[in-house]
Amino acid sequence: MSLRAYQQAATRTENPREVEYRLFGQVTRALMEASEADVNDIQTRIHALDWNRRVWSALATDCALPENTMTKELRASIISLSIWVGRHSSLVMRKEEDFEPLIEINRMIMQGLAGRAEAA
Repeated sequence: MSLRAYQQAATRTENPREVEYRLFGQVTRALMEASEADVNDIQTRIHALDWNRRVWSALATDCALPENTMTKELRASIISLSIWVGRHSSLVMRKEEDFEPLIEINRMIMQGLAGRAEAA
């Protein structure tokens, strides 16, 4: 079975929360690797931070849509976190902050996704 066929089969069997959990796992792993990389390895740092920022930006965009069914409070919290992630990521790139808070937030989101997936 080709890799593409496997990926298509996996996509068909995962529910949206499982897909989100897997995505957060991948981007969090990239952040962890970047945090352990040489401080001058700009490419690794930029890649991980940009990927994480894009994930959070996509979440914020989805939360801003009127047809989103989450509560307004939860949507507002996710949008606020997205803004914070963008700001903190800039500080990490300037070496004024570290990766750990970004990693911890992603882990908390993953815990929430795992709990909801079990309840569903």
